[in-house]
Amino acid sequence: MTEIFDNIAACVFDAYGTLLDVNSAAQQCRADLGDQADALSQTWRVRQLEYSWLRSLMGRYADFWQITGEALDYAMAVHGIDNPVLRARLMALYLNLTAYPDAPETLARLKRHGMKTAILSNGSPTMLTAAVDSARLRDSLDAVYSVDSLGIFKPHPSVYQMASDRLEVVPARILFVSSNGWDVAGAAAFGFRVAWINRSGLPTERLPAKADVEIARLDQLPDLLGW
Repeated sequence: MTEIFDNIAACVFDAYGTLLDVNSAAQQCRADLGDQADALSQTWRVRQLEYSWLRSLMGRYADFWQITGEALDYAMAVHGIDNPVLRARLMALYLNLTAYPDAPETLARLKRHGMKTAILSNGSPTMLTAAVDSARLRDSLDAVYSVDSLGIFKPHPSVYQMASDRLEVVPARILFVSSNGWDVAGAAAFGFRVAWINRSGLPTERLPAKADVEIARLDQLPDLLGW
């Protein structure tokens, strides 16, 4: 893979699904969930995202921790699971999601080359602090930005603007990295350069803006920068 991004001054990453495996909480409870583990995890994630968007549209912000709990309650009801102890364990595990194997070294490699690095996430500050520390990503990040200070979720343009403002880097010099197609579209529409980590081989979202490049793994990212 050859260099395709010029003049990039900062790499900004989505957290959930990009650096952190959102399915790892349910996977660690597979002994309790059995063959419902994958279905529960999928329902939980879909409702988590949908609730964030719906609350943004309704003007009824709640932080991502509350939304994550409400989405889990819905998912457990859908799949007929009534187990408060298991619920508590799943929520605790969400604070310590497993990082994808290629995430720590990719971030470290970017830092070794002097690149500014940051997370821009819908997660609450408490969630992000716990997850970043658990995954041992802290030393490879210059900053972790939460939407909580804005009271609205991605893909609202103000969220991407916050990253540009706080990093003091114009949008055209920021490479935004996400595995979520809706986030990719939001960031590209805002004006970031965008790399889509398409881990699942999904089709491109039918939205107004698209990624500059699609890759399958995070460890392909440094090559895009000519390293």
